[in-house]
Amino acid sequence: MNQKNKNKLTLPKGTKLPDHVALILDGNRRWARVRGLKPWEGHRAGYQAVLKLAKASRDLGIHTFTIWAFSTENWSRPKKEIDEIMKLLDDGLREIGREIHKEKVRLIHLGRKDRFPSRVTKTIAKLEESTSMYQNNVLNLALDYGGRDEILRAVKKIIDQGISADKIDENLFASFLDTGNQPHPYPDLFIRTSGEQRTSGLLPWQMTYSEYYFEQSHLPDFTPAKFKQAILDYSHRRRRFGANDTVKHLTFKPELMAKIELAWWRLANIPEGVRFLDYAADHLKEQLGLSKKLAKEAAHYLLEALSERNNGKNWKKAKAKVGKFCRLVKDELGLALEPKIVAFFSIKLMQETENKKNKKNLENTEEETRELFADTYNISNFQAIKLAQLRILADRERGMAELGMGEEHWALAGDYLEKFYYALKDKIA
Repeated sequence: MNQKNKNKLTLPKGTKLPDHVALILDGNRRWARVRGLKPWEGHRAGYQAVLKLAKASRDLGIHTFTIWAFSTENWSRPKKEIDEIMKLLDDGLREIGREIHKEKVRLIHLGRKDRFPSRVTKTIAKLEESTSMYQNNVLNLALDYGGRDEILRAVKKIIDQGISADKIDENLFASFLDTGNQPHPYPDLFIRTSGEQRTSGLLPWQMTYSEYYFEQSHLPDFTPAKFKQAILDYSHRRRRFGANDTVKHLTFKPELMAKIELAWWRLANIPEGVRFLDYAADHLKEQLGLSKKLAKEAAHYLLEALSERNNGKNWKKAKAKVGKFCRLVKDELGLALEPKIVAFFSIKLMQETENKKNKKNLENTEEETRELFADTYNISNFQAIKLAQLRILADRERGMAELGMGEEHWALAGDYLEKFYYALKDKIA
């Protein structure tokens, strides 16, 4: 594999891509200050990062990429810094021009043009005109842009054209905005770097239904790989646009799900000299209220699952056995539970623990667990935070109980499991 293909970003099959991503470039000055550099050195590092991000967005198949690089309020910065920004902008536009012509990207300027140095204004106008026929992608450069200013300019244009009030609707008004007549004028995903959690007025009309993603890294450290994580997080979100969605909701009872899984957990430590089947059957009969016959049948499934785990590491078969155990319990007791979910968590997290190469760190980290839930249930990483925390707390209590530190730890593990299943049901509802 050549180096170019090796470094190219790819996404898992089925990833839901945004048509339009809008990015606020934040943290250049803080990045520079931490390193003892001048502010404009941070801007140059941020510019290099943006070039890579814009290329990555096209490689991933995103049609429109909006970059807010200079706001109407940025003119209040020190003259030396503004002069350096204008110089960087002038040089950058020429470099970007070569790239977008090569890849047939249409460049559109969002914002005012009357306050830039004449050479910058001319370069922007020339690039807009010379790329106007391209349709592969759109690159929006928000320069001397402010959201309120955009709306005011749109209103003035409508007045100047003498359009009567009775003819003004949302579609007409949108056509007078800086994004008017673009194929994808409304950002699906909004990203802001440097941990700042506000839009600062970027595209206020257009971002009514945008999904927000706040990246902790400063812009110079926001790599294409981190950008990919933002896209994957977006892909997990369910966008209702004010209506209902078509997701099949979970109908299980959280307290029953927790009880079933805790019963499985407690089979980990069998007293020495006791046969697994006898112990498991008695345990399941007592914990779940199964008949003696069904308790023994259920114990067989769990023994087969443990055998797959301990010997062949055939996790698929192990999960199938736990699933059969759960279905047997569900059918016998008429319980509202989801066998596939219990089987998935029981085996998947066990598998990841077994696969860890660093034996000193056997716990599943919060990040790994959060990503597991986000991938499985198509929820955002933010929505999965609570799930991951509760799951890890339950697992820790289980570990202490298995070490013989007291029966109360089993009770706490069950309590956290129940809270976990309530949270899971709430997130999918």
